[in-house]
Amino acid sequence: MKRKLPMLKPPSEAGSSWPAILIGAFVAFGGILFGYDTGTISGILAMDYWKTEFSTGYRDSNGNLDVSPSETSAIVSILSAGTFFGALTSPLLGDNIGRRWGLVISCWIFNFGVILQTAATALPLFLAGRFFAGLGVGLISALIPLYQSETAPKWIRGAIVGAYQFAITLGLLLAAILDNATHLQNDSGSYRIPIAVQFAWSLILIVGMLLLPETPRYLIKTGNMDRAAAALGRLRRLPKLHSSIQIELLEIRVNYEHETAAGEGSKYIDCFRGGMLKRQLTGMGLQALQQLTGINFIFYYGTQYFLNSGISNAFTIAMITSSINVVSTIPGLYAIDAWGRRPLLLWGAIGMCISQLIVAVLGTLTTGQDSAGNILVFNVAAQKASIAFVCIYIFFFASTWGPLAWVVTGEIFPLQHRAKALSLTTATNWLLNWGIAYATPYLVNYGDGYANLQSKIFFVWFAACFLCIAFVYFSVYETKGLSLEEVDEIYKEKPKVQARKSAKWRPAGEGVVRAVSSGVDGGGGGGGGGDAPPKAEPQFPLTPQNRDQLTDGTAGHTPHSR
Repeated sequence: MKRKLPMLKPPSEAGSSWPAILIGAFVAFGGILFGYDTGTISGILAMDYWKTEFSTGYRDSNGNLDVSPSETSAIVSILSAGTFFGALTSPLLGDNIGRRWGLVISCWIFNFGVILQTAATALPLFLAGRFFAGLGVGLISALIPLYQSETAPKWIRGAIVGAYQFAITLGLLLAAILDNATHLQNDSGSYRIPIAVQFAWSLILIVGMLLLPETPRYLIKTGNMDRAAAALGRLRRLPKLHSSIQIELLEIRVNYEHETAAGEGSKYIDCFRGGMLKRQLTGMGLQALQQLTGINFIFYYGTQYFLNSGISNAFTIAMITSSINVVSTIPGLYAIDAWGRRPLLLWGAIGMCISQLIVAVLGTLTTGQDSAGNILVFNVAAQKASIAFVCIYIFFFASTWGPLAWVVTGEIFPLQHRAKALSLTTATNWLLNWGIAYATPYLVNYGDGYANLQSKIFFVWFAACFLCIAFVYFSVYETKGLSLEEVDEIYKEKPKVQARKSAKWRPAGEGVVRAVSSGVDGGGGGGGGGDAPPKAEPQFPLTPQNRDQLTDGTAGHTPHSR
């Protein structure tokens, strides 16, 4: 019988999925650090006290002290520079001390950056704090999807990893609320309070990670089979000697040993060799395009953009867009495992494409500028419609590309390469994030040396969204309902599976492991009369020793020796 809700555990699966769901949801809390740090700077840059305090003498068109566009560019983009290096170095923590302890250390690096920003009264120290906070966020942004994808049950993996994006949107909303609450204060509390609040998010994650298990796949990779069984048993709420636990562990272990026996390396260059090349380019392409949709233009510069566009209550608009971002992510978490990855990515790109085009056209045709570069609004109704379509664009992004870029990149890489491959895809996200954050003031602002695109910038995001459609259609496989080992199999299939036909693909040995463990050929039932069905090909290499272990129920009971 087909399940009505994809979040419900299939009847054929033993144990409970709730421990893994709760653990994955808690780990997703780290996304609040990412989202809050990203969102808070937009409001801070628009605070009058902060502009006066940190100005180096530059004055805006009205003669008020402000930071220059080049300084604004540096302030916003240096966080992304830190995150880029953090993401690239995440395997140093994730592969050497574990996913769990790697996250704890990352949080303390982030805290150091928050201390510097809170204490700063001038740009140099503030910039240093932004860089170190970014370094911590970059590490966290690579390690959290890694932890989630390695602990989540396959039938709900999409929603669990997608919850990371939900936490990012929640962080953006909290940042908008705090900025709105303090921006009228005429003292350092206007910016220090929103910055210092980040300590709370970090400490919650640190305490929680001290109580959570390491991922079973990391423990298998390091040869700790007994600890892996205990960790998986805790995630599934089953005794570690339960047959379901032993079968799942054996599949992971044999698949990993098959990778290492085949001589597959674990260096960065190996992520671009052989069968890994397609996966790596797919993951990097998804993360790059997620940024090129222009979402962080809204959350980095949205408050300033709305002010420049003649909207007086820009802080309120920022809270509204952040709220839409949060609410829109929720149906996306359900749809990921109900409808699949490809349909959501395709329809999301189409919706964003149309919305961006309308915003660009309305903004271009209904606004102008005076000699000082100030925006003149010729049609208030069109301006309101433009904001409405910005909100519609956010809905399409938040329910599709927002969570799915993290979900897909978290599940397409084999265990041997996963930490390094994910670090490269996450670093790609942050590299484009940095480029957009750095270039946007030069592209949008008025004056000598600036492109003065204003609303025309949305034509750029429209073109990128159009590219998203083609990329998904030709490159992204459907991985809904597959285990990480089965996802590995679809990429190794000969002849190669076409992306547009991947939703119909099924593992060659689907169900064979449980069949063998029951002493039954190929997926048939045991104990009944009649001829036994023919044996299916196993979905991973089964040695005689492995098959004997499965049949007599001792799989995984003996120490793993190498």
